[in-house]
Formats: sequence, structure tokens, C-alpha cells
Amino acid sequence: MDVVHKRCSGLDVHRDSVAACVALSAEGRVGRKEIRIFETTTRGLLAMSDWLAGHGVTHVAMESTGVFWKPVFNILESRFEVLLVNAFHIKQVPGRKTDVKDCEWIADLLRHGLLKASFVPDRPQRELRDLTRHRAQLVGEQTRVANRVHKILEDANIKLGSVVSDVLGKSGREMIQALLAGESSPAEMADLARGRMRDKREALTAALEGRMTEHHKFMLLMLWDHLLYIEKTIEMLDGRIEEMVRPFESEIRRLDGIPGVDRVVAQAMIAEIGTDMNRFATAAHLASWAGLCPGNYESAGKRKSGRILKGNRWLKRSLCQAAWAASHTKDTYASALYRRIAKRRGNKRAIVALGHTILVSAYYILLRSSEYKDLGGDYFDRLNPLRLRTYHVHRLENLGYQVQLTQTSPA
Repeated sequence: MDVVHKRCSGLDVHRDSVAACVALSAEGRVGRKEIRIFETTTRGLLAMSDWLAGHGVTHVAMESTGVFWKPVFNILESRFEVLLVNAFHIKQVPGRKTDVKDCEWIADLLRHGLLKASFVPDRPQRELRDLTRHRAQLVGEQTRVANRVHKILEDANIKLGSVVSDVLGKSGREMIQALLAGESSPAEMADLARGRMRDKREALTAALEGRMTEHHKFMLLMLWDHLLYIEKTIEMLDGRIEEMVRPFESEIRRLDGIPGVDRVVAQAMIAEIGTDMNRFATAAHLASWAGLCPGNYESAGKRKSGRILKGNRWLKRSLCQAAWAASHTKDTYASALYRRIAKRRGNKRAIVALGHTILVSAYYILLRSSEYKDLGGDYFDRLNPLRLRTYHVHRLENLGYQVQLTQTSPA
């Protein structure tokens, strides 16, 4: 095979060590290799960087191994063209398996141009990713703690959730704090209700008459402090994220115009895919990278599975949340598409398909710097009115009606 990169290196990265193989090729001579093992401390990685530069290396490849690749990538990206490669794409053939053989195999593949780099954004976007992903994890933890609060209240026979739709709303929080203080009667706690909830004071009084023991108070107080800490941390993260996305205000505003996409989802999309859509050849490539397109598993002429790919689970999560919200919007293309697919394929497949549509819309909005234009909730009716008319006529005839149609205005 032809040599594409004459001076390149393959790295086999581990937690405490990294094996580096330098593959050197010259015109008319057989290529030679040198292999060394370095520590993954900053001093060791800088020494490896100098060693690679001393051999005139231009390209470096390594597989993505957990988070261990990140410090190596951060140090080498300023001096070399670093390729982070999917571990599945460079799996060694069966046989001898050592760190030295692994780095040598990676170097051979890179030398002949057989490796495809994964999408690794620049450092500011990677930092924004850390913030948005950490926020998503904290929001999940906030939900779990709230569920534990519900469980403790039920265990103490406090039926607040049976009367109040949001136990952790403003009124619910004040009642729980009064419950923890233990200085108020059920009637006094019910009187803390606000707005329309004051009409339920009698039901609230009955619901707040429970059997709160010292154990319940201890558990509830511990969960309450944890909940407040999480909420404060999320607030701090929101402020930091707002500072970092300030240069992308126009892009976030345009993405916010997509049904179901709010500012939080738009920030997560910017953090995961960036604003330069030229990184992806087409919208289909972006959907495949995100894992929001059908899988392709066919053998002997039979399609065995169409399950979606793993892809980027953080982006997929945000898009599915946006799709659920978009499915409840009124008179929009998104809600019409959801109903059209859900009645045939089910709710979950419809949500994935709608998330795919939102991602494709975001791709073209960012690529063309354009605004979102909704096709309307009647788009599919206008798409083929004759077919729609025939369908409804047949349904009425099957119910025993004789149908005569008179057109009053042009379609």
C-alpha cells in the first residue's frame, strides 16, 4: 500500500503509561520504527512531545480510551495533527496482544491513511461541553432527590402530593419547611397556600395530618439540604454557561425558534455540535454521528435490525426532550409529524423521528444562518389532498353513510 504519512506515530494510551511508536518512511528505503513508553504525568507527556517532534512527526493517532486520552490530546494538539480514532475502527487482528503491538498497529494504519479522525471540537467548546453535561447530570440528580422527598412524605403519611400538583412549588416548599420546623399545626401549614391553592385549604389540612417521627425529620432535612445545594450549583452553572455562550447569541436565538427547543436545549446543541456545520458533509452525516438515524444491519438480503446507533448520548438526550415538548405544540409541523408517525409506529419511534427532524432543521439554520420557518400543522393535508379526501370518504362509507362531496372553494 502507498505511504500517505511518512513521519507519523501511533499511541496506545493507558491510565499510567502511553506506548508510542514512530513510523518513519523515506524514498527508496524500507520504513523503520522506534518504540518508547512514557509516563502519563505532565512531565512524561511533554517529554514524549519533544521526542516525537525530534523525529519530525507530523501526524499522531490514538484510540479514545475513556478520559485517559484527554490530557494526551491537550498537550499534543498544539504541535501535531492529532487523530482521535474510534477504538472499534482500529481493533487489532486476533493473535499477539501487547501495548507495543497495539501502538505499532496504530502507526501502520496511520502511515497508510487508513484511519478516520473522530470529531473533537476546540478547547472552548470542550469546556462548554463539560458545563452543559454536568448541568444535565445535576438536573437528573435533582429529580432523584425530589422523588426521595416524596417517598419520605408518603412514609410519614403526609399526603401533600395528592392535593398539590407540584410539591416543590412555592407553596409546597413553605409547607415542607414548616413541617421540618415542627412549630405549626396542619391548619397553619395549610394557610401558607398561595393563589388558587388557597381554595384547597381544607383538603391540605387533612393531607398534612401525618405521623412524622424523628427519623422522618432527619431524613427529610438531609434531603432538603441536598436539594438546595443542587439547585444552588445549577444556578452557578447557568451563570457560567451564559458567559461562555455570549458569542453565540444569534445562533441560540435562531435555534430557539424551533418548536420544542428552548434556551437550555439550544445551549446543549451548540456545546455538542458547535456552529460550524462544514465539519459534517451533510445533515445525514450529522444525524448518524448523533445516533438519530436508523441502523443498517442486513445479511443475506434480509434486514435484521433498524435500531438507532449509540451516537452522542448527550445530544440525543436533549433532542428527545425537545421532541417531547414539540409534540405538544399546537398547529406546527412538528406536532403533525409526531401524530402521523405515532399512530403507525408508536410514541417512542415518533419521538426519535421528531428529534431527527429538529437536528436537521438546526443543521441548516446554522449552515445558512437562516431563521426557522414552520411548514404548518396542515402541511401533510396540503401535501396530498386527494388522498386525504379518499381516506375520509372510505371511512364514512364503512360506517354506513352515503357520501356526496361538493367543493365550495379551491383547495
